[in-house]
Amino acid sequence: MSTPFHDDEVMGKAFDAHLMRRLIRFLAPYRTLFFVCVILTMVLAGMQLLIPYITKTAIDNYMTLPHSIVTLDERPTVGNPLDLADGRYLVETGNVPPETRREWEATGKLSPERYLFIPAAKVAEQEAIAQHLPRFTAVRGGYIINEEGLRALPAADLVVLRRSAIAGIVHLAMVFIFILIARFLFGIVQVYLLQYTGQRVMYDMRGNIFGHVLRLPLSYFDRTPVGRVVTRTTNDVNAINEMFTSMLVNLFRDTFLLLGVIVIMFSFDWRLALAVLALFPVIVLATWQFRNRVRVAYREVRRQIAKLNSYLQESISGMRIIQVFVQERKANARFAEINRDTYRANMHQLVTFAIFRPLMSLLGSFAIALVIWYGGLNVLRGGLSLGALTAFIQYVGMLFEPILRLSEGYNVLQAAMASAERIFLLLDEKQEDRGTGKTISPFHGRIEFRDVWFAYNKDEWILKGVSFTAAPGEQIAIVGPTGEGKTTIIRLLLRMYPFQKGEILLDGVPIEQLDISYLRSQMAVVLQDVFLFSGDIMDNIRLHADISEEEAIAAARFVSADFVEELPNGYKTKVEERGVTLSYGERQLLSFARAVAFKPRVLVLDEATASIDSQTENLIQKSLLKIMKGRTSIVIAHRLSTIREADKIIVLHKGKVFESGTHQDLLAQNGLYAALHALQFA
Repeated sequence: MSTPFHDDEVMGKAFDAHLMRRLIRFLAPYRTLFFVCVILTMVLAGMQLLIPYITKTAIDNYMTLPHSIVTLDERPTVGNPLDLADGRYLVETGNVPPETRREWEATGKLSPERYLFIPAAKVAEQEAIAQHLPRFTAVRGGYIINEEGLRALPAADLVVLRRSAIAGIVHLAMVFIFILIARFLFGIVQVYLLQYTGQRVMYDMRGNIFGHVLRLPLSYFDRTPVGRVVTRTTNDVNAINEMFTSMLVNLFRDTFLLLGVIVIMFSFDWRLALAVLALFPVIVLATWQFRNRVRVAYREVRRQIAKLNSYLQESISGMRIIQVFVQERKANARFAEINRDTYRANMHQLVTFAIFRPLMSLLGSFAIALVIWYGGLNVLRGGLSLGALTAFIQYVGMLFEPILRLSEGYNVLQAAMASAERIFLLLDEKQEDRGTGKTISPFHGRIEFRDVWFAYNKDEWILKGVSFTAAPGEQIAIVGPTGEGKTTIIRLLLRMYPFQKGEILLDGVPIEQLDISYLRSQMAVVLQDVFLFSGDIMDNIRLHADISEEEAIAAARFVSADFVEELPNGYKTKVEERGVTLSYGERQLLSFARAVAFKPRVLVLDEATASIDSQTENLIQKSLLKIMKGRTSIVIAHRLSTIREADKIIVLHKGKVFESGTHQDLLAQNGLYAALHALQFA
């Protein structure tokens, strides 16, 4: 049992500008919505950047003591100084630039202690504070107290003393809550608009693909597996959607977030920022290795999944053969082998991710440890505030998130580019020209083949100089051994394939000049393999065309499809996929009813009665006479008993018209037809 597997994986460049421009055209009608999504994403990223800064402000301005004492020869120009005499000045530490603080600390001019300054007027107003004056140190304009002294105060008095700081913290907490609520609401709007835009793009793309598929020449489907076309409309479109809704928008957010974090870190302490960014070469190298390895793993997973799906589809479709020939064990062994390969490919991909994510986490933890060590020393030296250090640690955590997402987004982009290439290969397939050709009025149905040559593959001729004429209303039968080109004649008549030499005329007009839709609307084809769509029997006769139910019922009765009216729900009886609940003869009768309902001028029967039992064949033979009456009919048959009444029988042999004539004439010639007849009726 073979296992056909079509590995149609197209793996071009990870980013192709030409493909992206073509993809953007699908996004163009929704560019305003997409732009709004990008703006909302940037706003959300900005809010995310604000949160650590709020923490810094709360710690530096309200949770730590704001003042220090500096000893200088002259009054400092920064820190809102208060002269304490003897060359000492009380300065607001938060207003002193880090460089100046480091310089004072290095020369021993800055006190390591921090103080709370209380103006004398405030002490006079608050009895709770005044009673603790022995704990305060009097300075010019008020009093100061250090952290140790504050801890000795009663909690109630401390609340009074630091009321303004408490009010500031409450205010920042309200701002923090407001930002969280705004992020929540903006996030809902952003996700909805983004997903709505993605779904609209998918809707348009699927409609565009299916509309294009409907106008492709039938020859395309002869050389293309059905599953491949289905994949274009489902999986590949989903990959494009994922790029639009996650990777593309996240690219703006993560780039903005990355730049914002770097700028803020440099504004806090450029030395500490450089120390953290020193890890970037390691991050870039790890990301590059991850990208290469995951690309290989991703390809293999896709290939193995496609192989697994292909084998499953083949096995389920051929389950009757597997069971009839007792091949269950062999089929299961083959599936186990493919399943094992798929498992290994998935595990290889998982291991790649399992190494990369912890590695990024390790680097992130190492960066935080570096910040705590180096930044902590700066805090102790007075070169960095405690709030800035706390915020710095949060920003370092933010720094690694966009890097991780951008590296993983590479896979999304690569999958989207591969899917886009496959989709556009389909969309670039040349369509049949419709609505541009001629029509014939009135249409009589005269068919003429003039020295027609045709080959599916170059120089492998199927038809070699075939010529015949079918007059309006005449019944023509085509017979011959298997593989002599009988069905090919029908395909050329329907313009499924272009022929290489000769002419095919319809009412004297070359069929290449006729509009394809018009040409096919004048013909009805009944095939040996009847295809019924899911729905009910009425829909399968009408095919949703402009045919009334009364006409459909009349057509069914005309071909003796009386079994329909005996069904519990009659013409509203549901038809399962491909009509499996109906017998072959019943399906064939419905196909005859469908042909009659469309009232064609030319009727083509391609082995239409080959698989019908003798009783059913006798049932529809009389109907066939009525169906073909007044219509030009071409009948391809192996059963010579069904074509005895044909006006002309054409015998094909080795791609050529070997004999031609009526049934009696050909028997009298004692040639190939007579030999075929003798084989069937010996």
